[in-house]
Formats: sequence, C-alpha cells, structure tokens
Amino acid sequence: MWAKQMNLLPGSTYAPTLYGFGGSIEEWAAEALKQVDEDQLIVVGCSVGGSCALEIAAAAPERIAALVLIGTKARHRADPVLFASALELINCKGLDAAWEKYWAPLFSGSSDKAALEAAREMAMEQSPEAIACGVSVFHTRASHDLLISKCQVPVIVVTGEDDLAPGLAASSALAASAPRGQLFVIPSCGHYVPIEQPEALNAILADIIQKQLLHSPSSRT
Repeated sequence: MWAKQMNLLPGSTYAPTLYGFGGSIEEWAAEALKQVDEDQLIVVGCSVGGSCALEIAAAAPERIAALVLIGTKARHRADPVLFASALELINCKGLDAAWEKYWAPLFSGSSDKAALEAAREMAMEQSPEAIACGVSVFHTRASHDLLISKCQVPVIVVTGEDDLAPGLAASSALAASAPRGQLFVIPSCGHYVPIEQPEALNAILADIIQKQLLHSPSSRT
C-alpha cells in the first residue's frame, strides 16, 4: 500500500503490516513502535492505519513530531450490527464478497482502474483471518477526539474529495479540532489516497518531512 512512499526518506521509512501485531489497536501501536529506532517520528496512517497512528500518539506522545491522518476519524462510536455483519460476510462468503461490499465502493469512480485492481490484489493476498482481525481492531478501537484537541504537534488531515468514509465534513472537523491542524483535499480521489493519488500525497509528505528536518534533524517517518 505504501510502496510509492518508501523512498521519501530512504532508510528511515517504515511500513509494517499491522494484521499480525495482535487483536487490539493498542497492541498494533506497541508493536509498530518497536519497529523504529528514531526518537522523533512523523506518523502516517490511512483508514484503520490512521487509527493506529492516533494510538501511537496516545502511547508515546513524546516521540511524535507530526501526525498525518488519511481517511481517519478520531471519534469512534461502536456499531455492533455493522461489526457483526462484516465478520459474517468474511467468514461465510469470503474476501471477494467483502471487498465488493465494503472496500471497492470507497475508491473514487475516477480512480485509475489499474490502481483499483492492484488494491484488490493486495487485499486478496491476505488471509480471511487477517482481514477479520483488521475489522475487529477497527470496530473495537478507542475514541481519540480529545487527544486531537490537545495535540500540540502538527496534525495534517488528508482526504480524497470523493471519500465516503469518513468524508470531507468529518475530515474538515478533525483538522479544525487540532490546535495545529491542516486539511488537504485531493481531487479525483477516494478513501485510499496512497494508492489512488500517490504523487499528490508524496508532495504533501515531502513538505512535512522537510519542515520537520529543518526543525529537528533527528525527525524521521
């Protein structure tokens, strides 16, 4: 998913696969932190990865130089019906059916078809158990809207203009709730900005990296 971002800061960019890190967002965050050596981090996450980025900020606020949240909601309200139906679909009908119902609609209708197919292939390479774990972590995560309102580092919120989850209004509110929040809206893009519009995202990330390096030479993604 992050293949086109890995060269922005060579040697100091990490993109761990989260599914094997445990069954809770807290475990994901703890294990992700173990992957990096740097003291100061620019933490970037998309969708449930954004939820993990928020949990990392909650677990190790002293290590956060900036947060980049893509297609992410800080506030979480449990939806047990949706949670149960998603798990049932994965378990009973498989990943193909779950992809068509839950994830394919999150891409923009104007997204490149090759990018959409590549994303589908990435999803199909995962086991049903791994995807079910991701769904469980997403639906049982903590709510971190208060964390954002008190966060003193830059919080960069990125959304595709065609994103349905959480959507432009929620992303705008998230950016506005952060003392140092900033919103970027990517045209002709849905939920998965790193896949759908990597060049646009890379320009944003490169600027953030440059500003952090100027501020503190030890900052890393």
